[in-house]
Amino acid sequence: MKIMRQITRGAGLALILLVPLMGYTQERVDTTRVYDIKEVVVTGTRGEMDVRHLSQTVSVVDRSRIESSMQPSLLPLLREQIPGLFVTSRGMMGYGVSDGASGAISLRGLGGSSGRLIVLIDGHPQYAGIFGHPIADAYQSFLAERVEVLRGPASVLYGSNAMGGVVNIVTRKMQRDGVNTHARVAYGSYNTLETELTNRIRKGRFSSVVAGSYNRTDGHRTDMEFEQYGGYAKLAYKLMEHWKWNGDINLTHFNASYPGPVDAPLLDGDQRITRGMASMSLENDFDKTSGALSFFYNWGKHWINDGYTPGKGEEPQDDRFNSRDDMMGISIYQSTRFFTGNRVTVGFDWFRYGGRARSEYVSGENVGTETELVDKHEDELAGYVDFRQHLASWLTFNAGIRADHHSRVGMEWVPQLGLAFHLPRAMELKVSASKGFRYPILREMYMFPPRNPDLKPESMWNYEIAFSGQLQDGRLRYGMNLFYIDGKNLIQTLPNPSGSGMLNQNSGKIDNTGVELQFAWRLGRYWFLDGNYSFLHMENPVIAAPEHKLYAGANFARGRWNVSTGIQYIAGLYKRTEPEEKETFALWNARLLFQLTRWLGVWARGENLLAQDYEINAGYPMPGATVMAGFNVKF
Repeated sequence: MKIMRQITRGAGLALILLVPLMGYTQERVDTTRVYDIKEVVVTGTRGEMDVRHLSQTVSVVDRSRIESSMQPSLLPLLREQIPGLFVTSRGMMGYGVSDGASGAISLRGLGGSSGRLIVLIDGHPQYAGIFGHPIADAYQSFLAERVEVLRGPASVLYGSNAMGGVVNIVTRKMQRDGVNTHARVAYGSYNTLETELTNRIRKGRFSSVVAGSYNRTDGHRTDMEFEQYGGYAKLAYKLMEHWKWNGDINLTHFNASYPGPVDAPLLDGDQRITRGMASMSLENDFDKTSGALSFFYNWGKHWINDGYTPGKGEEPQDDRFNSRDDMMGISIYQSTRFFTGNRVTVGFDWFRYGGRARSEYVSGENVGTETELVDKHEDELAGYVDFRQHLASWLTFNAGIRADHHSRVGMEWVPQLGLAFHLPRAMELKVSASKGFRYPILREMYMFPPRNPDLKPESMWNYEIAFSGQLQDGRLRYGMNLFYIDGKNLIQTLPNPSGSGMLNQNSGKIDNTGVELQFAWRLGRYWFLDGNYSFLHMENPVIAAPEHKLYAGANFARGRWNVSTGIQYIAGLYKRTEPEEKETFALWNARLLFQLTRWLGVWARGENLLAQDYEINAGYPMPGATVMAGFNVKF
């Protein structure tokens, strides 16, 4: 195939250009030197890698932090813990889709709602095939062993939609032989119920995880009910010493009511959404090489009644939006050490995504008929090389390139370069330059009047300097990032230059500059403090990207008690850009857990305890102070 030959030739050329650098040193990273920062991540390399050797910044939220948050969704915790990351919301529970949606994830001013940030589950892309954005209600806490967030472009490894960064959910596993079952039940404000049941088994070569949840709320406004069912199952088997098989499936269904803005309340704004994901992988792990072959399939079914505002003379909608979308893919990569201090990863990806959307008329003169909106699939085929070499005990060189072909748009080349300096006293200095890109999504090309099938890819460069280290024998850790984002060809809806109406066009720019700070400090045996701050300057402001974002938290754990509290301050958050409307607020949250017995614990969670009046989405006031209380059972 011509496309495959072109991609293979590009990956091979990159490897030929990079391999000569291997001969510059036969020196290992000094094994006699003390390195206290030894966090292993997978998101920046596909395989496991010490985070020190990556030139990009990866933040990790582990299982203990996920459990202590006592949240059914991962996103509120990520909004606290990850500098530069923000998630919109409009109620106590649930995000929804379409015009009634919140749950828009943005990182450094680049939003997942427009497909510029990607969510992965075990490295597999998770987004609606037609609309190209993540579905926030699918990312539940029972899924995650940890969450790794790569702040900055990751298009070399993950292609389109990883333009602004990656949120990778690494799924649960059992660390040792045995059986572990965990149940959680909670009840609180606005008739809100949260439940979860998880069972994990490991016996010899076999392991499994099975989890389910049911959550619901009446909401803090009329017509704001939300109900969610979720289930997850994962099986793993070690076939032989160096080979392992994994298979999993995740299902989420939710029913949401959309109340509309307070100045124009809606009736019958209802949504019924089902999302599913399944994957299989065959992994190998030898002394000098490791890799995997994986297949994944995502699907979704959306039924939406847009509702109506009777106060404005509107009548009930005659039609209902229906869509079915899917995304499937095959990924293969192998990572090998050819020389001392060297690691080269070569991989290939194939993705196919799309679906069908239509309006189905249930009343009126067109009852029983349908209007086709889109019925389309697109393909991507890509090859990439990721190269890493220790040039000395104090320096790691990183480089990568991807050749990515889209069935309609054509070929996109994606390079990446970086250096990681390992300084005395466990300090790290990193510099990088990375390209990110995003293909136009089906909605932009083929749906609704602004559609434009001639759209080109968006692209950007991210330039970054990061410094991190630790003091007091590792009890105090800190980090700082400076970045500049230069983007072009952003897709915007503007007046049609060749006629009436509006048209999607490649005319937007990104010019974002920012600073991100993080620290974690263990004070003695019982106290732990942590915090983060981010400042973002945007020449072209967007909603859901605050100028200032600050979080400061404290945790006390002794005996049977575990108490944590934190304050999040948000300033310069755009709710609207035309006309310009900003919001500033501070949220005080607290959590308490008391372990009654070895197997039973009781807990409480309070949010917005200062009862702040604020909005994140314009026209949607957030709830005041809310409380949840419940119990955990482990056996």
